Amino acid sequence: MAGKSGKVIITCAVTGSIHTPTMTPYLPLTPDEIAQQSIEAAEAGAAIIHLHARDPKDGRPTPDPGVFMQFLPRIKQSCDAVINITTGGGHGMTLAERLAAPLKASPEMCSLNMGSMNFGLYPMLDRYKEFKYDWERKHLEASRDFIFRNTFKDIEHVLRELGEGHGTRFEFECYDVGHLYNLAHFLDRKLVKPPLFVQTIFGILGGIGADPENLAHMKRIADKLFGDQYAWSVLAAGRHQLPFVTMAAIQGGNVRVGLEDSIYVGKGQLAKSNAEQVRRIRSILENLSLEIATPTEARALLQLKGGDRVAF
Repeated sequence: MAGKSGKVIITCAVTGSIHTPTMTPYLPLTPDEIAQQSIEAAEAGAAIIHLHARDPKDGRPTPDPGVFMQFLPRIKQSCDAVINITTGGGHGMTLAERLAAPLKASPEMCSLNMGSMNFGLYPMLDRYKEFKYDWERKHLEASRDFIFRNTFKDIEHVLRELGEGHGTRFEFECYDVGHLYNLAHFLDRKLVKPPLFVQTIFGILGGIGADPENLAHMKRIADKLFGDQYAWSVLAAGRHQLPFVTMAAIQGGNVRVGLEDSIYVGKGQLAKSNAEQVRRIRSILENLSLEIATPTEARALLQLKGGDRVAF
């Protein structure tokens, strides 16, 4: 079950597709910035680096494999961290667009959302009077009438093309209790194989709320469904990030931080880098007498194919 390794895997989600350039000057947008912040996060203690790409001209999310390939090799050459590429992409991307970079890169790990869901970012509109780029306001407003699509057929396709076709394993992103049951369905059908890396996600509008009771409930259901066949990890949006991942680690879980999930490192204090968030959670964990997993230990726990078998 969760925490069986005795060490905590820190994942760092470096840029994502949620926050926009207006929200913080520290969000990495160009390939150079994404590469540098990823390497620094790995040096700070992140065993897994989770990556999206941004259009370097204006910071909007892009599925372009050519942009990914400007930073993936640099990260691999400069550190030993597991590189985890999104299959969620960004709002409005087709499944084919979302898979273009992973299929080209053949990474050790990819994220995989375990269902379709409303994904509301539009409340962030109230926090900013002006935006640096026109696309930012449209991007946030469009989420009011947006459904992130991952049907059972879509998930089957990803599992076959990336999982079977490339030996890629997954960070199964579960935004609500039903997503855990969806994952159990694929486990029953033997389309996924343990050990499962189950990322339970709290505080996204459209998913389960960031309440401590929900943290306990998601873990209880995951234990019921997966027993000793999974490693549990937690991320939480915005101000809930550090409290929630700390609670999870105390209960034997792994943790995810990064500017994709929160742009802060403390109350009202913008994080100046992804590495700053990694250092903060690492300090908390070590003060709780918890050990941090190395990339080698994370690979062994999650049974990854190894960095020598990727295509970048």
